[in-house]
Amino acid sequence: MAAIEVRPLTKHIGARMTGVDLREPLMPDQVAAVERAMDAHAVLVLPGQDITDEQQLAFTRNFGPLEEGANSGARDAELRLPVVFADVSNLDKEGRIAARDNKKRMAALGNRLWHSDASFRATPARYSILSGRVVTTDGGNTEFADMRAAYDALDDATKAEIEDLVCEHSLIYSRGQLGFSDFLPDERVAMTPVRQRLVRTHPVTGRKSLFLAAHIGTIVGWPQPEAMAFIRDLMEHATQPQFVYVHRWAQHDLVMWDNRTTMHRVRRFDDLHVVRDMRRTTTRSEGPTAPQP
Repeated sequence: MAAIEVRPLTKHIGARMTGVDLREPLMPDQVAAVERAMDAHAVLVLPGQDITDEQQLAFTRNFGPLEEGANSGARDAELRLPVVFADVSNLDKEGRIAARDNKKRMAALGNRLWHSDASFRATPARYSILSGRVVTTDGGNTEFADMRAAYDALDDATKAEIEDLVCEHSLIYSRGQLGFSDFLPDERVAMTPVRQRLVRTHPVTGRKSLFLAAHIGTIVGWPQPEAMAFIRDLMEHATQPQFVYVHRWAQHDLVMWDNRTTMHRVRRFDDLHVVRDMRRTTTRSEGPTAPQP
């Protein structure tokens, strides 16, 4: 068994981990090493992981219950992958490059906005694990922002102001930013806004972080215009270059991140002509961050 090595990638966020082969079941000490590295760095890059869907699922199950139904806006008959995967490729259900007006493609454009996975669910995501089966080198980078460092850099008055604020999150808000509103009535019911704290505390490290996402549509108790102007200011603060790690994909990279302490987005690429096959599995966090109405 190779020794596990962890090398930081930036001052605040991200590390490269080697010495773990995800084609084999992980031993308890390896699982613990991954969790320690995640607590410290929030994003881990595991290069050279040429794995199957089953091996990705086996790895993911080490870190909690699976999040299912992550393909927002897609019906079961439209899915290319099982519901335990988020298909963040640019492929349709037949495995062809999706047409420009394909509904799944249109909804997936929201991934280009800064967000935290499943913040639109009462119990949001813990870890996201993204496997690069077919990657692009001309665009398609994934950027990660450290919400711990962003919180630490706020002045004391702002920290006091936001300490107990609660926001409403919904896919309707994030997709609406792009002018996408083609949801069926039952989909709109499924996208009923949920409440999340704006400041959350990591259950292991005790560090506070901002809980931001494009899915935010208001702050509870605030007029919506004022709330959204304030959230925009916080988003601009939190995504300054000094808080961001930019991942440039190589074939068979596996990248995992902690949604409790990060935001992320994918950058534009030529998705109408170049295949990008990325498969994400996700685990649920400990529970809701705020009481639901």
